[in-house]
Amino acid sequence: MKSKDIAIVGILLALGAILRFFLAMLHTPLTPNMIIAFYCLAIILIRPKVLEALGIGLVAGILSMLISSSMFPPANLISEPLGALVCFGLYAVLKEKTKFAPTVTTFITTLASGFSFAAIAIIFVGSTILSKYNGNIMNFVIVFVPIVIVTAIFNAVIVQILYFPSVRVLSRGQE
Repeated sequence: MKSKDIAIVGILLALGAILRFFLAMLHTPLTPNMIIAFYCLAIILIRPKVLEALGIGLVAGILSMLISSSMFPPANLISEPLGALVCFGLYAVLKEKTKFAPTVTTFITTLASGFSFAAIAIIFVGSTILSKYNGNIMNFVIVFVPIVIVTAIFNAVIVQILYFPSVRVLSRGQE
């Protein structure tokens, strides 16, 4: 990866982390994971190799874990690299097929990351989840699924809005 690409990834991950941290401070019932949106944008813009995408996901996982107020922050160390790999593969398939490839890719990446996070959390802190949701895992699912879907929609819209201006800015340096 070129130093310019590393700088782009760093800036986008930092923006995502700052926005996520700021949104978490608002103590709203739904805190969107802007880190996912911004690592998707980074992967879509620079088109890294698969191991580089995995590295981006790992850094995103570390950032997410450090600023998370979730039930099991270490789950981010698996869910974000998994999300980055989904983003990498899906965008490679869709980029020539539709101008909405960034939207679809980010939406599905957020779902993959969010649902894998939930699965990992259930495995490791299931008893805590059960106690919080009256002993019924379905109560957790009923609460968690809409949050992931709304976050996926939000992230997809953000990435699509930022994609075209970002491509223009990046292409200026290549002229």
